[in-house]
Amino acid sequence: MRKLVVSEFVSLDGVIENPGWTFPYWNDEIASFKFSELFGSDSLLLGRVTYQGFAEAWPKRTDEKGYADRMNGMPKSVVTTTLNDLAWSNSTPIPADIAGEVNKLKAQDGQDILVFGSGKLVQTLIDLDLVDRYHLLIYPVVLGKGLKLFQDGRDAKLKVVATHLYGSGVIGVVYETDRSKQ
Repeated sequence: MRKLVVSEFVSLDGVIENPGWTFPYWNDEIASFKFSELFGSDSLLLGRVTYQGFAEAWPKRTDEKGYADRMNGMPKSVVTTTLNDLAWSNSTPIPADIAGEVNKLKAQDGQDILVFGSGKLVQTLIDLDLVDRYHLLIYPVVLGKGLKLFQDGRDAKLKVVATHLYGSGVIGVVYETDRSKQ
């Protein structure tokens, strides 16, 4: 069974929204992590807002290592009730029954299913107990407000499976959920 992996940029106070604050910390080490993460997956699951931003940016991009080709070529499932035309290559809408559709994706053969950003969708995936693993890049900033990864009132028991301190001060942590043992 495939794993559902949520990948987020997170401030020290848990904010995942509008990650422009991450740019000053980007370096080759983080780029390497993101490269390995993408190539360890063979499909994306995105919320509407993240999809629209990615669909605007990625088709115009190229790079020597093939990251852009991978992003543009892999299947993309988009949770949306408002978008009818998904023009970015290999994009399919999920308009309803998120749990059922995500479980169908997870039951297919293949690599991990990767969720980039997509804050509102991630909240739903957490509520539906569908997340198997979190890839978090924790930045040394406190934002004070914004959408948080884990909302008040939620509890979770996570197992640390990997950590890395990047030269820019960012800490990478990979967590597995109890669900990942299933």
